[in-house]
Amino acid sequence: MNIQIINGRIVDPASRLDKQADVAIADGKIVAIGNVGSEFRADRTLDAQGCIVVPGLVDLAARLREPGYEHEGMLDSEMAAAVAGGVTSLVCPPDTDPVLDEPGLVEMLKFRAEKLQRARLFAQGALTRGLAGEVLTEMAALTEAGCVGFGQADVPFGNTQVLLRALQYASTFGYAVWLRPQDRDLGKGVAASGPLATRLGLAGVPAAAETIAIFTIVELMRATGARVHLCRLSSAAGVAQVRAAKAEGLPLTCDVSINSLHLVDTDIGYFDSRARLNPPLRQQRDRDALSAALADGTIDALVSDHTPVEADAKTLPFAESEAGATGLELLLPLALRWGEHSGAGLMRAIEVVTAAPAGLIGTEGIGRLTAGGAADLCVIDPAHEWQVTPEALRSQGKHTPFGGYALRGRARVTLVGGRIVHD
Repeated sequence: MNIQIINGRIVDPASRLDKQADVAIADGKIVAIGNVGSEFRADRTLDAQGCIVVPGLVDLAARLREPGYEHEGMLDSEMAAAVAGGVTSLVCPPDTDPVLDEPGLVEMLKFRAEKLQRARLFAQGALTRGLAGEVLTEMAALTEAGCVGFGQADVPFGNTQVLLRALQYASTFGYAVWLRPQDRDLGKGVAASGPLATRLGLAGVPAAAETIAIFTIVELMRATGARVHLCRLSSAAGVAQVRAAKAEGLPLTCDVSINSLHLVDTDIGYFDSRARLNPPLRQQRDRDALSAALADGTIDALVSDHTPVEADAKTLPFAESEAGATGLELLLPLALRWGEHSGAGLMRAIEVVTAAPAGLIGTEGIGRLTAGGAADLCVIDPAHEWQVTPEALRSQGKHTPFGGYALRGRARVTLVGGRIVHD
């Protein structure tokens, strides 16, 4: 249908647009922003008075739990959670069961997502078969099947020789490699090393687990020229390394999760398993460094790190509980909260969840509002106050360290390809 959005404040970081204007949509495309001609006939008019109209959010880390973990989340429920949170495009990591290391598996997942007609799904292929870190996958075939990059999810590399070969191969064909920087041996703990982990008797993960991995990756980038995206940076020392590598001109990008951006290790409290996360929550100085780096562009994007976990896996002793938290519906309000409290402002807060991550995927037409472009957009009510409770979440995963938080800002209407997918 033809849709006209009136009286909204248009904020588009890609074009630095911030003004009051109407938007006209037809045939799945934006046909006009601002000057809507008298010849345009709307089948439906949406009044966005008091609301902000932004590009649909792009989430670079959202586990949908299919195939293989349907007891923790279903494609249907998690896609519904995505559009309820204003997310119109998302990247699914390869650690499904079976692992996304065959073209047929990728095609099946994309087909099922397209049939639901909600958010756009972009698959990340496995870098090695079964994520075992030993044999490289057929990256060319996986790219043809629709993969936007290749990674190991949360599985660290143990064999640097295989990582070198993977980066050489990826560099030859221009593929992006997505890696979470964590040393295999140092990263086996369940909480960030420090006074809190010591007092609670929890096995610690030192910041060196991240910095050693980043050092190795950067050295191999210098040797191969490969393009690498670091997933979910968590430490101040890691930020310093990334800043230096970028200043050197290396093709390195990175993201941070909403958890590491807003929380610290003391939020574990008395062994609260909702705060059992990968990477683990670090100290205040790390959170401050991550916030500053996101504001100045050292960190490119903000992600939800959506990982729904069933109740039985969370109601265990902290060290034995499964790592992960739901996040798709929290990405938008927590981005807005960060923009306000950090001083980065609304434009940067919207940019790190729209234009910036869209640029990392490399797909045209998403993450921006432009005449002739895809009508993937979100109408936000920035004044809407709500409390994070299990019943407030559409995701099948109900566990989040933000449970009980009072947040402001929520998606009122979400459109994908000109279709209203959440209202």
